[in-house]
Amino acid sequence: MISPKWFVLLVKPQNEIKVASALNARGYEVFCPTITEIRQWSDRKKKIKVPLFKSYVFIKIPDAQRGDVFGVTGIVRYLFWLGRPAVVRDEEIDLIRNWLNNEDVDSISLEQLTAGKKVAIKHGVLREKRAIVEKVGRSKIVLILEDLGVKVCVQLRDVL
Repeated sequence: MISPKWFVLLVKPQNEIKVASALNARGYEVFCPTITEIRQWSDRKKKIKVPLFKSYVFIKIPDAQRGDVFGVTGIVRYLFWLGRPAVVRDEEIDLIRNWLNNEDVDSISLEQLTAGKKVAIKHGVLREKRAIVEKVGRSKIVLILEDLGVKVCVQLRDVL
């Protein structure tokens, strides 16, 4: 028997939790990592759970049964990588779960860094400085600190 794999479902925006619940109710093993955010309204603040990965839900299913999930409202398609459905290793799912359950982590947010984006440095010797992203590589980011008149190359390291 072929063992099930973790696939990535692309779902309609703001349907991630509903789709995960519906798939779970049908007996599928699903993972929709969520974080708690504080949202501000004019009269109050409220803590709400939001998906960590917008428009994505992970499902563990045998390859031959992938088409069975499309009866659930909100599913658009599977995510593809190099012409084949994207597969996520069990270790990667476990790593995300452990990361989210880690009490030492204050907050989690995902943000795509692109050239030209303005960022604020929150930690380290350059704390509270503003920078412009010049270049994003696999293991480093080049920042321009205009008020200091310098470019900084930030070497990324695994924080998990």
